[in-house]
Amino acid sequence: MAEAADFQGTSASPARRWLRRTGALLTGAPLLAGLLQLPAATPADAAGQESLQAAAAKGSVSVAVDSLTPSAPSDGDTITVSGTVTNNGKQTVTGAHVDLQVGPPLETRSSIDTLAKKSADLQGPSGEKVGGKYTEKYSALTPGVAEPFSISVPADKLDLGRDGVYQLAVSLSGETSAQPWDQVLGVQRTFLPWQPEEPGTKTKTTFLWPLVSSAHMAAETGSNEQQTPVFRDDELAEEIAPGGRLDQMVSLGKGLDVTWVVDPDLLASVDAMTRSYQVRGADGSTTPGRNQEVAKHWLAELQQAVTGEEVAALPFGDPDLASLAHTGTNVTGSLGHLKEATDVADETVDTILHVKPSTDFVWPMDGAVDPSIVKVATSAGADKVITRSDSLQDNLSYTPSAARPIGGGTTAVVADARMSTAFQGDLTRASASTLAVQRFLAQSLTLGLQTGKQRSVVVAPQRMPSVSQAQAMAEALGALQDGGWSESQDLTAAAKAKPDPSANTRVPSASAYPSALRKKELPRAAFEQIARTQGKLDKFKVILTRQSRVVTPFGRAMNREMSTSWRGRGVAAVGYRDGIESYLNGLIDGVKLIQKSETKLSGRSAMIPVTVQNNLVQGVEHLELRLTSKNPTRLKIGGDAYEEQRVAVNGGHAQSVKFTTSANANGRAEVVAQLYTEDGQKYGAPVTFDVKVTEVTPTVMLVIGGGVLLLVLAGFRMYTHRKRAAAREAEDGSAEADESDGPQNQADTPQNPESSDARLTEESAAGSRADAPEQPSDPAPDTAAESADPSGTGERVDR
Repeated sequence: MAEAADFQGTSASPARRWLRRTGALLTGAPLLAGLLQLPAATPADAAGQESLQAAAAKGSVSVAVDSLTPSAPSDGDTITVSGTVTNNGKQTVTGAHVDLQVGPPLETRSSIDTLAKKSADLQGPSGEKVGGKYTEKYSALTPGVAEPFSISVPADKLDLGRDGVYQLAVSLSGETSAQPWDQVLGVQRTFLPWQPEEPGTKTKTTFLWPLVSSAHMAAETGSNEQQTPVFRDDELAEEIAPGGRLDQMVSLGKGLDVTWVVDPDLLASVDAMTRSYQVRGADGSTTPGRNQEVAKHWLAELQQAVTGEEVAALPFGDPDLASLAHTGTNVTGSLGHLKEATDVADETVDTILHVKPSTDFVWPMDGAVDPSIVKVATSAGADKVITRSDSLQDNLSYTPSAARPIGGGTTAVVADARMSTAFQGDLTRASASTLAVQRFLAQSLTLGLQTGKQRSVVVAPQRMPSVSQAQAMAEALGALQDGGWSESQDLTAAAKAKPDPSANTRVPSASAYPSALRKKELPRAAFEQIARTQGKLDKFKVILTRQSRVVTPFGRAMNREMSTSWRGRGVAAVGYRDGIESYLNGLIDGVKLIQKSETKLSGRSAMIPVTVQNNLVQGVEHLELRLTSKNPTRLKIGGDAYEEQRVAVNGGHAQSVKFTTSANANGRAEVVAQLYTEDGQKYGAPVTFDVKVTEVTPTVMLVIGGGVLLLVLAGFRMYTHRKRAAAREAEDGSAEADESDGPQNQADTPQNPESSDARLTEESAAGSRADAPEQPSDPAPDTAAESADPSGTGERVDR
């Protein structure tokens, strides 16, 4: 190992190198002789030895390196390594001491990966001890007790040679009563980037700083003019509150040279919280939100942080491009939502952050792509796809620049997979965070030393880093910007950089897409439900007088239904989609026909009222109400089988629509009332009721009886008149011839008034039939909202 270190160009003298080699040979000779004399191990013995080796590799003492400063030292710096050692065994460790050990430079990026996987393995290489006063000693380590250590050593005492990444191991040695000799009982390896002099060329590094969250807003809004938004929960307030995840992302990102990658939905949600809003509880009730000041402060801090920095806007809601490509394209209309989400992104970011964002970039989950994903990703107008090098792989001995032309005018911006995944996992422990930072810096420096040519590298971390992950990212990026081998570059410049002609530009096939990612995609049922909701919205909006009050919140809610954040949260995703569709169904049902019971039609014709109820805040129009007779031979509506009338109802009101009917025969006739939109689509449920037709009504009988009575009275009068005339003829015989005509004339004279009265009476009766008076219970043409309960049994309509 010492030889290897010297061969790589360390600053040790030739005499010192000779002593190291001789010591290694003298130490290894007895061990080699012993090994040659050992008998061959049986399979069972081999398995036992592997088990013992695995146990021995873990060590009985854990070593945690909680801090290494500076992360990337230069000449003249003093390196301080701090942490804890914990005795996990059952025996006290005596004569314990912590040492620093420096190994040879790691030549390749893969060797860094290998060492990171075995960072606590006792069997791995550890390098030479610095020794001397740069050792911390303990009289004893009690089982279960953590003891701190801190060792500071000048960089020139580490025998670091040429530029590169060196292994730095912190080991704990001591002895126990069972093994009373000095031995290494625990170790922790990390990385020490070393480049004391500024290089001739620097790597241009683009670091994406994501501001993305899950969906928090519902489609529901208040009925007031401001349309008070309703939030599904109050988790967003926790994220933007001091110390919260998004609060840390803004405060840590401020001052760093990063490209902010923002989901416009997050900005719109926080902006909505700056005013009056409601929060839905677990029981379904809503309470006023109380975090307006928190939201205002977060937005103000973000506006300040992004000033002068590049902002890339994702499509609204951060839609899952892979789910769309693999499943959504099989459902009509799905791609239309992506186009809407892209169109609204620019305006949302510009309005809230007062910066003009770039909308040319799309970012599939984990940067994994196939031809269908690229096709969908660019269908909404973006021409740059952020992918990752473990998807678009290269067979090169070095890392090429990020930009790759992949055909059709599309550029793949290939993020470095090793650097992009450096901050995943649990980084709440300081030792895990420190190792992640040092590994990231080691990968960056090794990448830069691969060739003498300048390259552009992009780092695309996970979409929603935790607080500890964000803190590690900020620490690493700060150290990188202070180092001498890298310089910052924004995402647009990285995408425009000259591509490496040797880099791979072939998009991997669909079969190469990771199965682990495919399993978490949105199912077809999700896109079918979104399409169903959109279909209902399309039918509903045409009757509204103020469509934007409904179309906009539901449109944004359907964008959220396709969000990448639903991956791995299938139950929550279904609940969100069900809630949106259910709320829309409730609004649609707010405009409906009031149920009617059996209607009695007295006579041959009458007016039948049908009431349309509008429980919405806004008015509705462009509706037609059709009343249809199922038995037109018995009952006609408006002279035919059906009649249509246009309907317009103010918000919170009911409208009564009257139809003329005519009966041809007695009996029952089924009538159906149905609302239609102007394009002929049925709206809402129909109302069916029976009409009972009777030919003669009591009123008509009374009129006819009165006429008959008048005729009887007229006849009686004529009879008495003639009888009196006959008596007068007998008394006056001389005038009999002259009188014979007189009674006839006199009989005609009083008959005329009675005949005139009869005619008037009949005309009055006929007029009564023509007027067809309405029933007293009919509602006014436009009334306030009333109960939607059906009318009473035996509703009667008089002629």
